[in-house]
Amino acid sequence: MLLILLSIWGCMTELSKDCVDMSNAASTYVGIIAGAIIGGVVSWWIYDRQKKTSNSQDHILNRIKELEENHDAILKKLADFDDKHESTLDAMTELHRKIDSLIRQDDAS
Repeated sequence: MLLILLSIWGCMTELSKDCVDMSNAASTYVGIIAGAIIGGVVSWWIYDRQKKTSNSQDHILNRIKELEENHDAILKKLADFDDKHESTLDAMTELHRKIDSLIRQDDAS
C-alpha cells in the first residue's frame, strides 16, 4: 500500500530498482523524515530543560518559603525576648527606686 502511494508521487530508488537517480519526491520524503526526527529531538531537549528549570525553581521557592517561616519565628522570639527584657528592666528600675527611697529614709533618721 505504502509502495503504491509512494510510486504515484515519484520514483524512489530506495524502493524501486527501476529508478536511476533519487527523485525530488524521494528527497522530499527523506527531508521530511529527517526534519521530523531532528524536530522531535530538539523539542524533547527543550521540554526536558524547561522541566528541570521548573523543578529547580519550585525547589528554590519552597526553600525561600521555609526561610521566611523561620525568619518570622525568629522575629517573634526576639519580640518575646524584648518584652521580657523590658519587664525585667522595669522591675530592676523599680527596685532601684525603692532601695534609693529606703536609703534616703535611713539617712534622714
